[in-house]
Amino acid sequence: MIDLVKLNDYKEAFGFFARQLAYPEKRSMQNLTMDGDVPPPVAQLLNTYREQMELLSMEEIEESYVQTFDFQRSTTLYMTYFKFEDSRERGNMLSALKAIYETFGLEMADSELPDYLPLMCEFLYAAEWVGQEKAELGVSTLLSVLEDGTYSLMNALEKIESPYFFLVKALRETFKCCLRKEALES
Repeated sequence: MIDLVKLNDYKEAFGFFARQLAYPEKRSMQNLTMDGDVPPPVAQLLNTYREQMELLSMEEIEESYVQTFDFQRSTTLYMTYFKFEDSRERGNMLSALKAIYETFGLEMADSELPDYLPLMCEFLYAAEWVGQEKAELGVSTLLSVLEDGTYSLMNALEKIESPYFFLVKALRETFKCCLRKEALES
């Protein structure tokens, strides 16, 4: 189970992940360092990500992003695709995610699917769930989708030796830091 207070403590981290996983812009690529405290395993992964990205020009970063996330199914940023592809179950999960966002006041653009990884990270950054009645269930559902999707994405990124591997692994390590102690002991 997730500790919502710990998850809230890492809001800035989720904003950073959202910016880095969205289509690269000069502004987001100029600030490859996350503000705030992060656990050593996360910091080490983010340092490796930063070092690898700093070796690339902006044009190379944009090309790499498009080649990685737009042209390969194995590295899509749509988190339910890995488990459901285009099945009816995926449609049900997309509806559930949209309902979660709406519960916490996030209005989605009609052009975006609710399982888009940068959007999911942006939700974790922007939503106010602490003290909300349905927070535990909604956030747990969202995180289970993220856990499944980022696992497949991380493995695919590792195979192609993408710098984004370190970013996605850092995101997953951040989730681990938000687990309740009893979940870690079982």
